[in-house]
Amino acid sequence: MKNMKYYGIGRRKSAVAKVSIINRNTKMEMNTIIINNKTISDYFQNDKDALESIRQFLTLDIPLNTRIQVSGGGITAQKEAICLALAKALAAKLGRPACVASASDPMSTDQMGFSNILKKKILQKNLFTQDSRVKERKKYGLKKARKAPQYSKR
Repeated sequence: MKNMKYYGIGRRKSAVAKVSIINRNTKMEMNTIIINNKTISDYFQNDKDALESIRQFLTLDIPLNTRIQVSGGGITAQKEAICLALAKALAAKLGRPACVASASDPMSTDQMGFSNILKKKILQKNLFTQDSRVKERKKYGLKKARKAPQYSKR
């Protein structure tokens, strides 16, 4: 159990994030998040909202050493894809898949020793909901997806 890795994949628009959570017995420091071989503050330089939404995972009292590979989309889409992938990887680390996880008995622990209180925190933040909206394609004869040229009667 020294080198256990937990994986999660998140998607938003055209952004894809692949997260791997590594056990704390590795050479990395505690609670480090590395995105595309950069620290989180270097990757999201001026986007404070992105930093806060990803750092909410550090408040769960779980040691996280994560490596994230992100490609495609813009900064906001990448941030949302990372959040979904982190939630899925945490669900794998906590011992149950995201669709089966429940927090009915908050005092019990699962086979890995994590309490259901942590699962309940993850479920309460709605981190498993995936937003599947994408930009609608442009149709021929129109200026945009639905914007038509001005009608001329004569």
